[in-house]
Amino acid sequence: MALRERSTRSGCALLTRRGYVLENFENVLGLRLPAANLRHIGAAIDVSVVGEADQEVWLDVIVAGFASPDEQGVPSHEEFSRDVLARTVGDLATASGFARYLAYRDGVAAGGASLRLCEGVAQLCGAATMPAHRRRGVQSALLVSRLTDAARRGCDIAVVTTQPGSKSQQNVQRQGFELLYTRAILVRAA
Repeated sequence: MALRERSTRSGCALLTRRGYVLENFENVLGLRLPAANLRHIGAAIDVSVVGEADQEVWLDVIVAGFASPDEQGVPSHEEFSRDVLARTVGDLATASGFARYLAYRDGVAAGGASLRLCEGVAQLCGAATMPAHRRRGVQSALLVSRLTDAARRGCDIAVVTTQPGSKSQQNVQRQGFELLYTRAILVRAA
């Protein structure tokens, strides 16, 4: 048995003895920027950076999208009330260093997302699509807009976290993202 495998097994055994259980997995994917061949797939979607006037619309779209999770892929282990989602996402809306985006389909706010830039790394986060607008190219449009902005601002890599096998993972891989690693989510049993 290889040293790394023995080390991983002994680490898992130690955590299990201390009361931790495996809850879920998350995939972290990366893409070198500027990305070649970015493709927006779907109908005409207008994406804009959110200004002060659209903060509440952005918050409503993100909360509604997260409150109705997509059923494709490994289900999320997390479940939050709309109030908790609104407070948490609201904190993100006011955090410095985050750009927020809204996608409009046929003039209706259909999806939202965030982008955080730090030392040449673009972190794509907080993306959600309203259930009625899923599978229409909203996330593709938000991805292309954020990646284009990140490259314009000098980032050389973009990263994103997804649920394994989710539609979000498929969308980012279609844009060229590659799996960097999978992380296990362990929680202490009550």
